[in-house]
Amino acid sequence: MLKIRSVILLLGFFCLFLIACEAGIYHTVKPGQTLFRISRTYAVDESYLARVNGISNPSQLAVGTRLYIPGAEKALAVPVIKAQSVSKSGSASTKRKKTLSSPSQTQTKKSKTVATTVKIPAVKTKATQVKQLQWPLRGKVVRSFSKQAVAGSGKGIEIAVRTGSSVAAAEAGKVIYSGDGVSGYAHLIILRHENDLFTVYGFNRKNLVKQGDFVSKGERIALSGTPPAGGQSRLHFEVRKGKVAVNPILYLP
Repeated sequence: MLKIRSVILLLGFFCLFLIACEAGIYHTVKPGQTLFRISRTYAVDESYLARVNGISNPSQLAVGTRLYIPGAEKALAVPVIKAQSVSKSGSASTKRKKTLSSPSQTQTKKSKTVATTVKIPAVKTKATQVKQLQWPLRGKVVRSFSKQAVAGSGKGIEIAVRTGSSVAAAEAGKVIYSGDGVSGYAHLIILRHENDLFTVYGFNRKNLVKQGDFVSKGERIALSGTPPAGGQSRLHFEVRKGKVAVNPILYLP
């Protein structure tokens, strides 16, 4: 009966990855967009949005920042604050300067522009896009990734640390499971991220977040513990793309 119960619990655990839950999306900040306007557009409280993304000063929101928008299903067009237009006198002055420039100077400027454009990469490489997570904590990796699950360890890596060490979220996301109902994992946390990506944190002594919470990247979510079977204190860490377990090392810096 105990074996059957464990199998049922494990099946329930992996079924969580099939649940269609509110995950959120990322919004890239464009020139003229403010945190206030972004929060109004997506109907998310501004202070909550700042906390989730670790923003201490909303007035210094940099262009190109990727903001995690909890609960959003798609990117929306955010109104921008238009920069003050150049005065007519300024425009005339600019035109006058262009007129006085010699042909050789104009040609040199064009050459420099072309050279600069060539040096800027058009897109990020695949390797850069994959390494998007941060380490949940620092320690020695005592079990490497294997597609063949070991009893009580799942398909992930194990990191040896002191008992009670802080476990951080590897990426911003939503807590879709937090509890100790899955056999072999002690206190367990599952986060869902953008692009159908999941991270799993097991062997915790104590969970600090509950199901339904949104967490920011690097936020403390648990305290490390020991495996239910005993042994050295460690963290069990998994990365899943949909239902498929992948090597966490490929996603870590």
